Amino acid sequence: MSVISSVSITVPATTANLGPGFDCIGAALTLYNKFQFTRTEQEKVKINVTGAEAEKVVTDEGNLLYQAFVKFYQHIEQTPPPVDIEIHLGVPLARGLGSSATAIVGGLVGANLLAGEPLSQLQVMELAIALEGHPDNVVPALLGGCRLAATGVRNEPQRHKEREEKSWEICEVLWCEEIVPVVAIPDFELSTKEARQVLPTEVSRADAIFNAAHLGLLLRGLETGRGDWLRAALQDRLHQPYRKVLIRGYDAVHSAAVGAGAYGMVISGAGPTLLALTDNTHCEAVAQAMTAAWIKEGIKAEVRSLCVDTQGAQSIQGNNA
Repeated sequence: MSVISSVSITVPATTANLGPGFDCIGAALTLYNKFQFTRTEQEKVKINVTGAEAEKVVTDEGNLLYQAFVKFYQHIEQTPPPVDIEIHLGVPLARGLGSSATAIVGGLVGANLLAGEPLSQLQVMELAIALEGHPDNVVPALLGGCRLAATGVRNEPQRHKEREEKSWEICEVLWCEEIVPVVAIPDFELSTKEARQVLPTEVSRADAIFNAAHLGLLLRGLETGRGDWLRAALQDRLHQPYRKVLIRGYDAVHSAAVGAGAYGMVISGAGPTLLALTDNTHCEAVAQAMTAAWIKEGIKAEVRSLCVDTQGAQSIQGNNA
């Protein structure tokens, strides 16, 4: 029986919330982090990091990728094998593009492969959600595409026992190919913890109804590509009005994006990256306008037109006989 000696995992960045879909919807994007796990004889983990912002990543046992790797083996009640880890960063850190989700998914998928795949993809997903605390980033990072996540039904009759154990229902959201996501990534960070601290603990019934209606419209707008629906659907009352004050230049960039032809603009994840949705005709003008608006605010930003990644986490295995 062959033993897997190394695995390489590629995990896409994600953008979450998409305006009214707070903590429940996310899409994978064509930016990637790459991770390689190689069995070694050394007892202590060795981690090497390359790519932009590599110096910011811890290289000891506190590394999030390695923590997820260890958590997997604890979950299956096995001792994790000693490994050397190579990390190549392509997803900016602490910018609202799911960098932590790539680490959690990469660590779990890598561990599952090295262990001989004792867990199904569904079980890996459930473990990833438990580690991250919410599904909006880790689910599309693992599965690809745009995904809506909702808690499953508990305590069903015995004849549906297989569904009793399913914590989450995951729905693929169709994304019209004509919709182009444009990300504007500023040269400053914003922690998810800080972004959550500004949120109210309670919201009004009117705001809850507003977001429910606009999330429904968003799903139809993404599927059909209808600009009038998307312009209305990207509005939100649960998180963006509170978080935008943490992002210098938000209003100016928003006005610039819409003025250049974007359907609308939202905060990507917890921010500070801003996401505009537009079409192929206007994507270049939207990117230029967002860049110029932030320059006027004294902020440098990397602005890119991307696509939705449809593959999710991908792996390559290496075997020793």
